[in-house]
Amino acid sequence: MQFESLNEFLAMGGYGFYVWLSFGSCAAILLALFFSSLRDGSKLRHEVRAQMKREERIKKAKQQEQV
Repeated sequence: MQFESLNEFLAMGGYGFYVWLSFGSCAAILLALFFSSLRDGSKLRHEVRAQMKREERIKKAKQQEQV
Protein backbone atom coordinates (compact mmCIF):
# COMPACT_ATOMS: atom_id res chain seq x y z
CA MET A 1 0.00 0.00 0.00
CA GLN A 2 1.29 3.47 -0.85
CA PHE A 3 -0.08 5.15 2.24
CA GLU A 4 0.84 4.18 5.78
CA SER A 5 -2.44 5.30 7.34
CA LEU A 6 -5.91 6.53 6.51
CA ASN A 7 -4.90 10.09 7.41
CA GLU A 8 -2.05 9.98 4.89
CA PHE A 9 -4.46 8.66 2.29
CA LEU A 10 -6.93 11.46 2.98
CA ALA A 11 -4.15 14.08 2.99
CA MET A 12 -2.91 12.85 -0.43
CA GLY A 13 0.58 14.20 0.12
CA GLY A 14 -0.67 17.67 1.00
CA TYR A 15 -3.07 17.87 -1.94
CA GLY A 16 -5.98 16.14 -0.24
CA PHE A 17 -8.16 19.24 -0.09
CA TYR A 18 -7.97 19.73 -3.87
CA VAL A 19 -8.27 16.03 -4.68
CA TRP A 20 -11.31 15.44 -2.49
CA LEU A 21 -12.87 18.74 -3.50
CA SER A 22 -12.62 17.71 -7.15
CA PHE A 23 -14.07 14.25 -6.42
CA GLY A 24 -16.88 15.78 -4.38
CA SER A 25 -17.76 18.43 -6.93
CA CYS A 26 -17.73 15.84 -9.71
CA ALA A 27 -20.02 13.56 -7.70
CA ALA A 28 -22.37 16.47 -6.94
CA ILE A 29 -22.54 17.48 -10.61
CA LEU A 30 -23.22 13.90 -11.72
CA LEU A 31 -25.96 13.48 -9.11
CA ALA A 32 -27.53 16.79 -10.11
CA LEU A 33 -27.45 15.73 -13.76
CA PHE A 34 -28.99 12.36 -12.90
CA PHE A 35 -31.87 13.85 -10.90
CA SER A 36 -32.40 16.59 -13.47
CA SER A 37 -32.68 13.95 -16.19
CA LEU A 38 -35.19 11.98 -14.13
CA ARG A 39 -37.28 15.10 -13.55
CA ASP A 40 -37.12 16.14 -17.22
CA GLY A 41 -38.08 12.65 -18.36
CA SER A 42 -41.05 12.60 -16.03
CA LYS A 43 -42.13 16.04 -17.19
CA LEU A 44 -41.81 15.00 -20.83
CA ARG A 45 -43.90 11.85 -20.29
CA HIS A 46 -46.57 13.96 -18.56
CA GLU A 47 -46.62 16.45 -21.46
CA VAL A 48 -46.90 13.64 -24.02
CA ARG A 49 -49.82 12.09 -22.12
CA ALA A 50 -51.56 15.48 -21.97
CA GLN A 51 -50.99 16.02 -25.71
CA MET A 52 -52.41 12.57 -26.49
CA LYS A 53 -55.51 13.32 -24.38
CA ARG A 54 -55.99 16.66 -26.18
CA GLU A 55 -55.69 14.99 -29.57
CA GLU A 56 -58.19 12.31 -28.52
CA ARG A 57 -60.68 14.97 -27.38
CA ILE A 58 -60.28 16.84 -30.68
CA LYS A 59 -60.78 13.61 -32.63
CA LYS A 60 -63.96 12.79 -30.68
CA ALA A 61 -65.29 16.32 -31.16
CA LYS A 62 -64.72 16.13 -34.93
CA GLN A 63 -66.49 12.76 -35.07
CA GLN A 64 -69.47 14.17 -33.16
CA GLU A 65 -69.67 17.16 -35.53
CA GLN A 66 -69.86 14.81 -38.53
CA VAL A 67 -72.70 12.82 -37.02
